[in-house]
Amino acid sequence: MSVKKTGGILPVMLMIAGLTACGSKEQETAEAGFKPALDTSISCHINVAGGYDNFEALEAEFDRFNEYYPNVELMFTKIDDYNNMIGTVLNGNDAPDIYVNYSWMYGREQYKESIAHAEDLSDPALKLDLNCIRSNIILNTEDGKLPMVPVFSNTYGMLVNNSLFEKEGLNVPTTYQELVTVCDEFRKKGYENPMMGFCKEETTSLFILSVYPFFCSTVASDAEAVKKLNALDPSAGEYMRPALEKVVQFLNDGCVDMEACADIENNYDAVILRFFEGDVPMMACSGDTVSGTAKRESRSEAFIASPFKYSFVPIPMSDEGASFLDMPNLQFSVNKDSENLNMANEFMRFLVTSEELSNMAQKKGLMSPTKDLSFNSMYAAFEAVPESRILSPEEFGLTDDAVKQLRRAVYGVGTGTMTIDEAIAGYGSFEQ
Repeated sequence: MSVKKTGGILPVMLMIAGLTACGSKEQETAEAGFKPALDTSISCHINVAGGYDNFEALEAEFDRFNEYYPNVELMFTKIDDYNNMIGTVLNGNDAPDIYVNYSWMYGREQYKESIAHAEDLSDPALKLDLNCIRSNIILNTEDGKLPMVPVFSNTYGMLVNNSLFEKEGLNVPTTYQELVTVCDEFRKKGYENPMMGFCKEETTSLFILSVYPFFCSTVASDAEAVKKLNALDPSAGEYMRPALEKVVQFLNDGCVDMEACADIENNYDAVILRFFEGDVPMMACSGDTVSGTAKRESRSEAFIASPFKYSFVPIPMSDEGASFLDMPNLQFSVNKDSENLNMANEFMRFLVTSEELSNMAQKKGLMSPTKDLSFNSMYAAFEAVPESRILSPEEFGLTDDAVKQLRRAVYGVGTGTMTIDEAIAGYGSFEQ
């Protein structure tokens, strides 16, 4: 409910109930809500650019913003080949006022315009509520500037058929040994594939989805290891050994049937529809995949016939418990050369709040970047992960190039095309 709507009913409530505790709390909430800082009669156009085919969740925020600024026209524009074209677009005559940005573009020559055009969103004068966002995914440049703010976040984990767990009297695993045990228990009860995932390609394979958080837990506090990994130093391959050994253990313990997983064609549509068949207790996937579940419930005849409760939880690859790999998914920058810079900043001030970011994330089906994950029960399990096991690769400095090397090694070992020693020896030499 917007502040404007709340303000309309609050006086009536107070007249009826007096200054009750409930009424006082709602009044405090309203007073703490968004208040326009500009002339609400201003008429202008704000263009937000990105690579999505559609962005209904953002457009819903446009409508909410128009309750305060009815004469501001907000529009989302898709740019084809976004990552390669955004620099050119920003230098053109129709440059967007706000645009999607990515932290992995930092320091890369081909994306320098995307960073150079970004306003410093850490400027206190902008009054953005950055405190509502998890600090480990707010990523400043070396000079302390903040070119972008996360509006969605992402992580790796597994879809869990909660109804099956309840039916069979089993608990969702929180440690690796519990994972192995629960897979065994499901098999004894007639479930052929207790855990599945996509394995046809390395990029989003169940191997990297499962073991990447575990790998990060082994190097996050070792600055020298991260430095060597980022430099693609061949000797850094040895840092992968614990993770590669975990992959082998994972397979030897019978957690997944690779032949059954081979029938899954992709890590999005096919993963979701296979999970919706209802006979798979756990399905490895990313938060991006989870975002597509709600829209596909109506496309699955099996789910329509026998709907069930499901959620998304971390994959516990350690006996100490699961790690929450916390990553920004989509970030917004404000074009510092925007002709309507004040209004673009005003929209960002409206959007960057716990309520609006959570509303938008829930509508999109992605994880909110906010500290409060209670808005969406789908991701509630991640909020329970202790802070010591919440890891952000960007925060401790692991680069995308290093992750690509790990991904190749993990996939080779997982599919049996490489031994652990061969994968370690190949670090830094795998094709990008």
